[in-house]
This record gives sequence, structure tokens and C-alpha cells, in this order.
Amino acid sequence: MTPRRSTLARELLWNLSLLVGAALSLAVVTTLAAQALSPRWAVIALLGMIAADLVVLFVFGRYLIGRLVLSPLDRLSRTADELAAGNLAVRAPDAETTEFMHLAERLNGMTETLLDTQAELVRAEKLAGVGRLAAGIAHEVGNPLAAIRTYTDVLARRGVDPEVTRQITDETDRIDRIVRGLLDYARPSREGEGVVEVARTIERVVDLLTAQGLLRDKDLRLHVASGLPVVRGPAHGLEQVLVNLLLNALDATPHGAIVIEAQEWTGDPRRRLRRAELEGVRGVLLLVADSGPGVPEADRERIFDPFVTSKNPGRGTGLGLAIVHRAVHEMGGVIWVEDAREGGAAFKMVLPAA
Repeated sequence: MTPRRSTLARELLWNLSLLVGAALSLAVVTTLAAQALSPRWAVIALLGMIAADLVVLFVFGRYLIGRLVLSPLDRLSRTADELAAGNLAVRAPDAETTEFMHLAERLNGMTETLLDTQAELVRAEKLAGVGRLAAGIAHEVGNPLAAIRTYTDVLARRGVDPEVTRQITDETDRIDRIVRGLLDYARPSREGEGVVEVARTIERVVDLLTAQGLLRDKDLRLHVASGLPVVRGPAHGLEQVLVNLLLNALDATPHGAIVIEAQEWTGDPRRRLRRAELEGVRGVLLLVADSGPGVPEADRERIFDPFVTSKNPGRGTGLGLAIVHRAVHEMGGVIWVEDAREGGAAFKMVLPAA
């Protein structure tokens, strides 16, 4: 618990009051003592007392102002200089008084907001670059792919080894999936914003993957709280997020446990979100975890970038989590990855209530 701090005005007034009280007490004692002295020595004693009071007042006042005002200002100035120089990892230190503590908190909050804005700008630039790349690839690669498929059909009809034509078809299909994944990642959602019921969406996705045989005989654990608030976003956005995360969990732990949890979010003070505006905002905390190998600490910052994947070549394009991140962002939420209680990766997201 943060200790309660005094205000700057109270500290200055309290310490100066003590000093003035001590000076007055010394003056009274000196006056009483001077009565026993000759007039000449009494004047000298009084003048000495006044000089000593001035020296003490100056020294103590300088120390007090330095400790309570100048030192905190100097620390804040050094922090601001570091931030201006580009060192966004520096933070303003704690302060002794309420005013400077609040000023340090606001400076640190501004830095966090700056980091959030910088990250969003970098991601937006990546998105724009990938969009331009995807459009060019779709145009330049689409026609050759169609021609390769046609020639593959011709070779098959001419009696070429079926295994060879099958491998050609599989590889062209893989290229087609990469191109479509790029387009899905870069293309903004055209569906209007609505409201999404998280519990029903989880149920639909689980039923869909179970009907396809992907979740049959799996150790799937559902922990969905009742009375969850609806969240804002396109109807298919959350389904796309859950499908991608569940498919990744299945790849990571084909025979282990997979967990889906959903509970109301009111802002957890024990964990600071990257997007500070979501702290204290009502919404839903959604988790998809597995008992697989997890995500190394060094890869957690870049795991949502395009083409970053831990899967073996041919098993994934590295676009699934990038699409997940974009979908969560479009819903106004934030997503991150941590270690799961089950031993693998836990993808957590906070989605604001509609």
C-alpha cells in the first residue's frame, strides 16, 4: 500500500513554524539572560542572537527548499531530458510530497501514452506496408498461380506421376493461402460495428470446431462466467480471434489441456495494461491457454507481427496472430501473452463493454 504523503505547503509551513518557534524561544532565553548583564554586553548578546537566528534560518531554509522543491524538480527535469533524448524506458522517481508525486505520475502516464501511440503508429505503418505488398502480390502472383494450376491439370491428364502433380497442387495452394492471409490481414473490416455476446460466441466456435472433429476427444476446459457484458465489434471478429487461438493451441498441444476462460473485467490494479485507458473500464477478460511449450519471453513482443511463427516450415504462415491482434484492436481491446498455469501459453485479451 502506498504511504500517505503530506502536501508541499504543509511540510514547508510545519518546518518553518518549528524554526520560528525555536528562534522565539531562543530570543526569550537570551532576553532573560541579558537582564543579568551590563547594558553593553546585553546589546552584544542580542545582536549575536539575531545574527545566529538569521544564519540558522538561511541554512535550514536552504536545506528545506532543496529537499522539498529543488531536488524533486531536478529529478523530474533529468527524466524529461532523458525522454526528450529518446530514452522512453526511463520513469520519474517517486517523490516525498503529494504535489511532486502527482506530477511524477502524470509524467509517467504521459510516457506510457507516448509508448502506446508510438506502437500504434508503427503497427499502422506495418499494416499499410503489408497492404501495399499484399495488393501487389495478389496481382502479380494470382495470374501465374492460375496458369500453374492449369498446366498441372494438363500434366495430370497426360499421365504424369500423380504424386508429382499432387505436390505441385499442394504448394500452389499454400502460396494461395499466404496471399489470401496477407489480404485478410491488410484489408480493413467492412462489417459495421455491433454488439457481441461473448458466451454465445464461445459456444458457437466450440461447436464449429467440434463438428469438424478438431476438438473431439480433447481435454477442453471451459470456464465462462454468467452475466458477462456484451462487447462492441463486428459479429465475426471475435469468432475469428477464437478460431485462430484455438487452432494454435491445438498445434501446440495436440494431447494436452486447452482452457477457455471468460470473466467480467473492471480493471485489475495488480496488472498495468499497455493501454492505460482500459484500466478501470468495464468489459470482458478472455483467455485461451494450453499446456504446450509456451512462448519464450524474448518473442512475446513480436509474436503478433506478420510472418513471425514458431511452427515448422509448411505448417503455418505466421499471419494468424497478426490477424488476431488486428481484430482485437478493431474491437477497442488489447491482447498479450503470458505463461499459462497449465505450463504453455496463455493469450489474454480485454474487450471493452459496448
